[in-house]
Amino acid sequence: MTSVRLPLFPLNSVLFPGLVLPLNVFEARYRAMMRDLSALPEDDRRFAVIAIRDGREVAPTAQGMPDATVPSADGPSAGFGDDPIQAFHSVGCIADAATIREKSSADDTGYEVLATGTTRFRLLSVDASGPYLTGELEELEEGQGEGAGALASGVVRAFRTYQKRLAWANERTLSSGQDLPGDPSVLSYLVAAAAVLDVPAKQRLLEAPDTTARLAHELKLLRHESALLGKLPSLPAVDLTRQPTSPN
Repeated sequence: MTSVRLPLFPLNSVLFPGLVLPLNVFEARYRAMMRDLSALPEDDRRFAVIAIRDGREVAPTAQGMPDATVPSADGPSAGFGDDPIQAFHSVGCIADAATIREKSSADDTGYEVLATGTTRFRLLSVDASGPYLTGELEELEEGQGEGAGALASGVVRAFRTYQKRLAWANERTLSSGQDLPGDPSVLSYLVAAAAVLDVPAKQRLLEAPDTTARLAHELKLLRHESALLGKLPSLPAVDLTRQPTSPN
């Protein structure tokens, strides 16, 4: 088994391959990470995004986040306990930082980062000895499985119905003519990111053993969610190509 060690960026959300991730970085540990990444060649600025199972995305004493009820905490593992790996889900997504822009003013220092998910990984271990967490990762190949093409057609139809129900629930006009990717794997990740689901549900989609399994799960979810949307007055909408900006 071949492994790689990368900076670890925990979030309260799930990143999927091919999806865009904007970050507003202000904590000291993540500023240090972005400084180090900025010093690398532009085609090698990779870091590992992992969803938090139990912990805080932002340390309670971070800049702009005072909390007098919580003891002061700092360091790379602040908010994640004595054994950080227990605070994270086991599968995440490697991100490629296309843009890292430093911002500085009298009362605001940090980085604006625009990254894109590339490859899934399994988290093997976490190292908290440096200025920020690093993880030893096993990169995961994406197998297609049998019947992915036929399932993809069903998911496209179900997703179109879901979009219409979602637009109706939010009293929005559905934009027409938006093409969905023909590649079953790319489609599975786009649908997983776009659907209004909680973190555990999205994490299960990320961890699916292959594209066919992910599409099959999505087909059931989309049909279920479409039925619910027909009964509920409103639900929040999401952007189809971007993750929410994370204040870190």
